[in-house]
Amino acid sequence: MIDFFFLVPIAIGMGLAGLAAFMWTLKSGQYDDLEGAAVRILLEANDGPDLALPGEHEAVRQERSAVRAPL
Repeated sequence: MIDFFFLVPIAIGMGLAGLAAFMWTLKSGQYDDLEGAAVRILLEANDGPDLALPGEHEAVRQERSAVRAPL
C-alpha cells in the first residue's frame, strides 16, 4: 500500500511531462505540414551535394552531374 504513495505521484508527473511535451510540439509548429514530408521523399533532390563514388574521377563526376535533368 505504501508503494502507491510513490507510484501515483510519479505517474501523474510523467503524464504531465508528456502533456507538456505535446503542447510544446503543437506550439512550435511540428504538426503544421503533415503531407509535406510524404511528398518530399518522392521528389528527386537535385539540389543536394553531388558526392563522388569511391574511385570515381572528377571528370566522371562532372559528366554524371551534367546529365541530370532539372525538375
